[in-house]
Amino acid sequence: MNDSEFAAALEGLGIVVAEGLVTSFDAFEEDLYAQNQVMNLTRVDRADCRVRHFLDSLLIAPLIPQGADVLDLGTGPGFPAWPLAVARPDLRVTALDSSGKMLGFLRRHPLPNLEVVQERAEDWPVEERFDVVTGRALAPLAAQLEISVRPCRVGGRVIPLRTHADMEAATHLATAVIGLRRAKILRVPLPGSDAVRVLPIYEKVRRTPKGYPRPWARIKADPIGSGG
Repeated sequence: MNDSEFAAALEGLGIVVAEGLVTSFDAFEEDLYAQNQVMNLTRVDRADCRVRHFLDSLLIAPLIPQGADVLDLGTGPGFPAWPLAVARPDLRVTALDSSGKMLGFLRRHPLPNLEVVQERAEDWPVEERFDVVTGRALAPLAAQLEISVRPCRVGGRVIPLRTHADMEAATHLATAVIGLRRAKILRVPLPGSDAVRVLPIYEKVRRTPKGYPRPWARIKADPIGSGG
């Protein structure tokens, strides 16, 4: 995907392509693949970076309100946090991951609206703060929702970036137990590819019930139920 195609794809996602934006993405890509030779940051081929990392991260950009506080769980080297922060300077983005190696790379590319936090999501004590909580398929959907709910404010949204394989779970998973209500499920084409991403949108309708999220071993062994 060349520069003009990339810029057009960004505009198609509602991104204002300000001067220097494409160059910022290029610099991040250059460093990502330079560091990847020794740090094992990504398995995506560089030829696919603009599509599978940058545009994929920005699929949720049209769903995020102006000026929102956004949390990205399991950000790895910065996806979707860094693309969201650089393309949407109106947002305040927090990138959370437990890997110091991944976050060490991300800290090489600071932005004024990006905060980097090293912590396990299920242990992070922040509550009821963020307008939008997201993450790119960092765990089975039930687990991702459970670790997403506590930092999301009542009235906010949890929007995991998932694939077609998660469609059944997104349709049938019972989320009321953790205070979430499924609003809708979007199927969104990924520009520059034949892929279609699944974006289930959940609204937080009440404060996080006591005891959630549970310890990770419990989350894995006994995921929140399905059936309604």
